[in-house]
Amino acid sequence: MYDLAALEAELAGTIFAGKLHYACATGSTNADAVAAARAGEPHGSVFLADEQRAGRGRSDHGWFSKAGDGLYVSILLRPRIPIARLTFLPLIAGLACVEAIRSAADLNADLRWPNDVLIGPRKAVGILVESQGVGEKGFAVVGIGINVHQREFPAELATMATSLDIETGRAVSRQRLLVSLLQSLVREALALEDERKAKEISQRVEKISTWMRGRAVEVHGPQTCVGITAGLDANGFLRVETAQGVVTARTGGIRESSR
Repeated sequence: MYDLAALEAELAGTIFAGKLHYACATGSTNADAVAAARAGEPHGSVFLADEQRAGRGRSDHGWFSKAGDGLYVSILLRPRIPIARLTFLPLIAGLACVEAIRSAADLNADLRWPNDVLIGPRKAVGILVESQGVGEKGFAVVGIGINVHQREFPAELATMATSLDIETGRAVSRQRLLVSLLQSLVREALALEDERKAKEISQRVEKISTWMRGRAVEVHGPQTCVGITAGLDANGFLRVETAQGVVTARTGGIRESSR
């Protein structure tokens, strides 16, 4: 369980102060946050649950959200950015997760475009960003699920997923991880609002990821192709060198190619 009083104390003086919404169990923290955003909930509201019964990942995939095992949180942002910069939100969420995992668990994580965080070859974090418009009435909900205490997974996930406890061999504090994540995310969100710093996001992602350049991948989505990753463009989209030329993947995901 979380120590909510201690959490509130640690969040004092930040944009999250007094805006923590906790549930022992919910369907989806993202669904809760989106509904609250549409009802006028303010920038910096945090929706946290011990268990999700209908956790969601990208492309309507489920997210395994057993009670007490993971960090399940959604953050409501109302960023003051041009609509074109919304494409960076999954990337800055990934950067925040990598920093939080390093801080709380002393582990080096990897980013796989556009929004998977891996430790070694296995996935430890899922990110789902849902946005609607920009400006005062627009919002973005950044949903993050981090596998923390899991020691085993359903058979269909066993070879693909890992947790912080598995990787460290010890119990990682969800509370410390959450605070580190929120601190990192607010720094990244502020950078996104700064035009100069926003231009550096693609380069920063490339520096900490083994997937963005020189990796043989299969792109899944509207622009299905096979090729070698050639970095991110100025909008955070993935460039892939194929036999037919360079393809820019704007949506979808990637996996290592076996071809």
